[in-house]
Amino acid sequence: MSYPAISGLLRQPVPQARLDKVQRNFERRKVATGLCGRAFSTPCIHENACLRCSMHWPDPAQRPRLAEIRANLIARIAEAEREGWLGEVEGLKITLAGADDKLTQIDRRTHAQVTLDLGIPRVRSNGQ
Repeated sequence: MSYPAISGLLRQPVPQARLDKVQRNFERRKVATGLCGRAFSTPCIHENACLRCSMHWPDPAQRPRLAEIRANLIARIAEAEREGWLGEVEGLKITLAGADDKLTQIDRRTHAQVTLDLGIPRVRSNGQ
């Protein structure tokens, strides 16, 4: 695959193998509920627990799926509490807090798109 737009921005030609590696890296950043924002060629320190990760950027189109995951977490917490699995409860509550945070991020981004009319600027004279 050729990337003339990228190569044109750089001072020196970039080997095609390097461009292919960068492209593969960005393709690996796509996860089921959004994008992973961790640095290039770094491993996932959260063991792919994306909802817990601050580097996960949720996709607004995946909001229904995140809401479903959240509902499932609540049911799993109730089951774990019923069964006395306290360690499981603690971990699930951390993931639930992450799911709530991702849903809040989506809501904040989608509701924040407000157009504000600032009016037309005018030049004031020294007397005003």
